Amino acid sequence: MNIFVDANVLISVLNKEYPAFPFAARILSLHGKGRFQIFTSPLCLAIAYYFSEKKSGTEYANQKLKVIYENIRVSDIRDQDVASTFGNKRIHDFEDGLEYYSALRGKSNLLITENTEDFYFSQIEVLRPKDFMVRYVF
Repeated sequence: MNIFVDANVLISVLNKEYPAFPFAARILSLHGKGRFQIFTSPLCLAIAYYFSEKKSGTEYANQKLKVIYENIRVSDIRDQDVASTFGNKRIHDFEDGLEYYSALRGKSNLLITENTEDFYFSQIEVLRPKDFMVRYVF
């Protein structure tokens, strides 16, 4: 199962934000184990880095984000994804559109985010980290 994680999931891990942190960290640890492949986009990595650096400084953000990067996959964002985001009248948040099309590019079956309502337009399943763990792991 290919799973795309939104920037807020990465931020929860990097900044140890509760109550999401334990579930988000566990999801990232599933990559390559059994049936799960975890993806994110370059945009999500950049957003997560920004919030981590703001909270904990450049060195910490670099170290932790590099560990995440080395242990998951990164899907592309291409010109056609920008065009698709602009062309989809149901998408009102540009960033969410780019993440969604990046998830599709990575052939993701599921998108994990703390803000499921942001992806009301999604044609793939969208779950919160805790809900994913209950449904697919525990």
